[in-house]
Amino acid sequence: MTALLETALLVLEDGRIFRGEAYGARGEGLGEAVFTTGMTGYQETLTDPSYHRQIVVQTAPQIGNTGWNDEDDESRGIQVAGYAVRDPARTPSNWRSRRSLEDALREQGIVGISGIDTRALVRHLRERGAMRAGVFSGDALGPDDELVARVLGSPQMEGADLYGAVTTREPYVVPADGERRFRVAALDVGIKFNTPRMMAARGIEVHVLPAGTPMEQIDELAPDGFFVANGPGDPATADAPVALTRQVLERRIPTFGICFGNQILARALGRGTYKLRYGHRGINIPVIEHATGRVSITSQNHGFAVEGEAGERFDTPFGAAEISHTCPNDGCVEGLRAIDVPAFSVQYHPEAAAGPHDAADLFDRFVELMDGSKG
Repeated sequence: MTALLETALLVLEDGRIFRGEAYGARGEGLGEAVFTTGMTGYQETLTDPSYHRQIVVQTAPQIGNTGWNDEDDESRGIQVAGYAVRDPARTPSNWRSRRSLEDALREQGIVGISGIDTRALVRHLRERGAMRAGVFSGDALGPDDELVARVLGSPQMEGADLYGAVTTREPYVVPADGERRFRVAALDVGIKFNTPRMMAARGIEVHVLPAGTPMEQIDELAPDGFFVANGPGDPATADAPVALTRQVLERRIPTFGICFGNQILARALGRGTYKLRYGHRGINIPVIEHATGRVSITSQNHGFAVEGEAGERFDTPFGAAEISHTCPNDGCVEGLRAIDVPAFSVQYHPEAAAGPHDAADLFDRFVELMDGSKG
């Protein structure tokens, strides 16, 4: 006998409603609806802290084929507020799988929806922009107008201060693989597990620090470098990390930032940030490095960006700086480089997880920056 399918609704703030089947936990999930174009890496996507308080829509139609394993999480749990897929796998098939994707969502209380026309949903979000949404199932279901009202009552992403919700509560250390060459203070505003691993492989001892760490603690650590991680929310709310980064720049400590860290460095240098219409989320997004003309295919996940134009030079309180990388798709700033202090950043994810490894050499550049400063 076929089991009865349970109804679920995905409700957008503009009143558009997608009707599908309950997937994962039952209940209510409120957040910003965004889409990601990656065809693989759903486990890394769901556990990426940069997706905190977002409802992720997968453009790839079939999701869950390889199940859920115990090795590929990028944080201590699933971070998304909700999940929307077209055609979930009925039975996972992979030698590392320990449970199904739906079981993982259910165990961690993540409300999802399946069986909806994700192409229509993505087209709507591209045309109208990322917006507030809710996924409802089980006892959380109600009249359409009531569900729209619940969505409209949820907070906007613009102005959202979220990095404090995902930062580590206590410092911890990821030791270098083999002999330690450098010590780095990594400010955790939503760091992914693979980032310290990439540094450790290069002989870096990584001290992962809470977002509210004061400069005095950095001074006591006496690091060879300072790293600002990826993370969620509006960078305009990150006053404390921006102030700390300015203090680090004053001390000329070599600095490297990625994603949210790129926006924090930009604001420390005096640049503004703004919200993109629907953001960059996927693992095949091109980036041009203007100094070399090299194009890298990158993993990205950001809804905010830095103001600027390709190759632009600008003055900062720390000397000159330049826009070093942009995206050829839309001209969005993808990287910065300070000229008079040792600091650079990129908007994309060189640690990938999941995604291409074109940009992994940026960790080597960070090593070279620290090595040069030692001399």
